Amino acid sequence: MVDTIVALATAFGEASIHVLRLSGPDAKQIIESCFLPHHPARWAEDKSYTLHLGYFKDNEEHLDEVLVSRMHKPYSYTGEDVFEINCHGGPFLAQRLLEVCLKQGARLAEPGEFTKRAFLNGKLDLIQAESIIDLISSRTESGSRLAFSQLKGGLSEKILQVREQVMDILAFIEAGIDFPEDEVEDLDREQLRERLQGALGLVEEILAGSKTGKILREGLQTAIVGLPNVGKSSLLNALVREERAIVTDIPGTTRDEIREAVSVGGILLQLIDTAGIRESDDPVERLGIERSWRSIEKADLILLVVKANSALATEEVKIIQTQPEKVIVIANKVDLLKDPQDFTPGLGLGTWIPFSVHKHLGFEALDAEIKRRVYQGRMVSKDEPLLSNARQISALERCRSALVSALTGVESGMPWDILSIDVRQGLQAVSEMTGDQIQENLLETIFSRFCIGK
Repeated sequence: MVDTIVALATAFGEASIHVLRLSGPDAKQIIESCFLPHHPARWAEDKSYTLHLGYFKDNEEHLDEVLVSRMHKPYSYTGEDVFEINCHGGPFLAQRLLEVCLKQGARLAEPGEFTKRAFLNGKLDLIQAESIIDLISSRTESGSRLAFSQLKGGLSEKILQVREQVMDILAFIEAGIDFPEDEVEDLDREQLRERLQGALGLVEEILAGSKTGKILREGLQTAIVGLPNVGKSSLLNALVREERAIVTDIPGTTRDEIREAVSVGGILLQLIDTAGIRESDDPVERLGIERSWRSIEKADLILLVVKANSALATEEVKIIQTQPEKVIVIANKVDLLKDPQDFTPGLGLGTWIPFSVHKHLGFEALDAEIKRRVYQGRMVSKDEPLLSNARQISALERCRSALVSALTGVESGMPWDILSIDVRQGLQAVSEMTGDQIQENLLETIFSRFCIGK
């Protein structure tokens, strides 16, 4: 039996207002037991999408003057009767109102339970539900746009196209199983091959944008590396726009990793400022240098800071030669050259950007290069729905693998009933993305990531 849930929908603490959300079959009964409207006749009209001023009470004691918004099922967020109580923002007051609702028969909502009910009641599919937490946690404009495009259903439409195509393929195969004596077996196999190739092409198209989507959602792990005193910490401070790292003329000042997140070119960079790479007899500094090399290996992007007016050191050459696809060489202190226009890269590998942290030169070029790498030179509209969720990417990759296996089976003459096994696996995988088929324990895991009240 579905019960009625309540939770604070705003962050707990002192604020101008707090919002309590109440949803479920007994929501109307509970709110009418503790809400005294200033205009009873208007309240009695029982219209949805209305806002009412009145007193919130515990028995006969008035606790606060509140605004109550009323949303009738099925046209509410959860698909149930929903009431939202806007009260004054004292934490004690909000807690008192919450306790009154609990005393009247509501249950405290679990994390993400309002959104889970929206999913179970068909208001959202699982892709849209997961996009909500991404929208809440996004830290850049591009990440927010991506989450909102998924919430609007653009990605869901693409995935449903895949699901429908796979379902049609499965029906086509089952028809072939039912009528094995059909004399047009070869023609049927050619049609099956074409259908599999069509579905596989759509899957590949969606997965092609998943790398960009994942970066927009999670950001790039970015290591700032280089020799001591080349300007690594100065670059970090300039990017985060505060004195986050100590900058001195003494080599080896940075001995441990400093981590910050910053938006560059609209892309979230998870920055790691590392210890200067050099030979050292200091055991503490050596530990920091070892961490620097590990950060280089793990990073999605490497900002190698070098001195534009000096020849490359052995360590710098090694980084460029071993990580040419990940490296952007920040040729810092270009302003110290007699003519900065005469700057030339030291190697024919990697991407080099003439730079001066002190004169604020090269930042626009860095923005443009990061954008180019993330979007891979392709134009991406603001509302283009990209796949970004690791769970969803994994499911679609399993769907692709199943379709590839089925296509291989068609070309090798496998029996129709064997082909149907692969296609069913593909259908199961893509159905997990939207929630059409999903295990309860996975559902609990997904919604446990939400905050209480959402």
